[in-house]
Amino acid sequence: MVKKIPLRKCVVSQERLPKKELLRVVKNNEGVVFVDLSSKANGRGAYIKKSMDVLNIARQKNSLGRALECEIPESVYEQIKQIILNDK
Repeated sequence: MVKKIPLRKCVVSQERLPKKELLRVVKNNEGVVFVDLSSKANGRGAYIKKSMDVLNIARQKNSLGRALECEIPESVYEQIKQIILNDK
C-alpha cells in the first residue's frame, strides 16, 4: 500500500503542494505570529511555498495577514527569508 503524502495549499500561489515544500506560519491564542518549523504548534496556521518570489508577493498583497486575520511583523518575513535562503 502506498503511503499518502499530505498536501496543503499555499495561501499566496494557491498551489496544492506536499507539506515538506511549504512553511507554516501560525498565530497562537495570544495573537503572537511565528514560523512553525515543527508544523504542530497550536493556533491558526497558513502555509507559504518556500520561494522568494512567493514571499515577495505575500508581502505586497498581505496574503499571510489576510489568512491569519492579523498584522504580520516584519521579523516573521525576515525569518521566512532566512529559511528559504538556507534551504538552497
